[in-house]
Amino acid sequence: MLAYAVLACAYVLSQFYRSFLAVLTRILETDLGAGASDLSRASGAWFIAFALMQFPIGYALDRFGPRRTSSVLLTLGGAGGAALFATATGPGQLVLAMALIGVGCAPVLMAAFFLFARNFSASRFATLGSTFVAVGTLGNIVGTQPLAAAAEAFGWRSVSWGLCLVTALVGLAIWFTVKDPERVEAGHAARGGLRALFAIPQLWPIFPCILLGYAVAAGIRGLWAGPLMADVYGLDTIGIGQQTLYMAIALSLGSLAYGPLDRLLDSRKQVVMTGNLVVAGACAALAFAMPQQVWAASALLVAIGFFGASFAVQLAHGRAFIPTHLIGRGVTLMNFFSIGGGGLMQLVSGGVVGGYTVPGGPAAAYRALFILYTVSLSLALLSYSFSRDAKPSHQG
Repeated sequence: MLAYAVLACAYVLSQFYRSFLAVLTRILETDLGAGASDLSRASGAWFIAFALMQFPIGYALDRFGPRRTSSVLLTLGGAGGAALFATATGPGQLVLAMALIGVGCAPVLMAAFFLFARNFSASRFATLGSTFVAVGTLGNIVGTQPLAAAAEAFGWRSVSWGLCLVTALVGLAIWFTVKDPERVEAGHAARGGLRALFAIPQLWPIFPCILLGYAVAAGIRGLWAGPLMADVYGLDTIGIGQQTLYMAIALSLGSLAYGPLDRLLDSRKQVVMTGNLVVAGACAALAFAMPQQVWAASALLVAIGFFGASFAVQLAHGRAFIPTHLIGRGVTLMNFFSIGGGGLMQLVSGGVVGGYTVPGGPAAAYRALFILYTVSLSLALLSYSFSRDAKPSHQG
């Protein structure tokens, strides 16, 4: 259990790093001249680096195990990137720092999921995964009002150096606590890798939902909630921290709520479909009826956070069709689509907001942003509607 607790601490850091830029919007703009497009590139760099690392990480999990894979990358990439962030003098260094941090955070969740898949029955995967994600999303909470208060009190550079130290210590703790399961040998079949995974027809309708399902909640919480609250509603850093705190709590509670639902309803497909339809509806409301009151906009963001937390159930749905000897590469492939979709949408959304910005009318840019989210998620759900369900009652 100690190993899972340490990995959970690492995942708290991962969740924190992917979302903390939203709270530092005003500070980084003042100190480094980093505008919304710069922060979009920096956030996108984290997601893209994280996503691209999934391919070597999938191989490393199957070949070397989760202990070395996660410990080395988190210590070198995560702590090293945090140090570069603390010493950044311009937007370009922020982008590079976030990319390094993304490399460091890339193996953490998959190391835990790899251990869940190898050490527990398939029917418990969604519950274990959702609970782990819910604990990890405490990082989202720390990256809201507490971060805003710490940055105001001690300065963002001092806070970044503290994060560097904590990240290095957690990386070392993984080395000493996590034990690798025995390798599964499957001869020639094990060497099929990605080709074997892409040959599984049941995965194809699921991929678009994994690609775009997480991107909406992650993009809004991790990047656009801050600028939205600042530009449209005129909130300062403390106010932004308070509003994003509500969404972060919703993400954590949503992950906990999703955990047992697939076994209670004996369906993963219906759980994911229903939740993400609510997310699409909330995005449509923000796109076509942008509230004038900050509390109403915040309520819609909370709904997106709560119902958009179905990632672990999506992964459990896909994992049901993956053979044991390809678990490492299978879960990391799905995570590549999830995080890669998040990074892609960060970059695309930055162009949309920049392209639709109207002097004196900031709401127009954010209406365009939420139209993008509504349309993309709706198309993903259309594909997902053709997927084959994976009922927990039919698994061991």
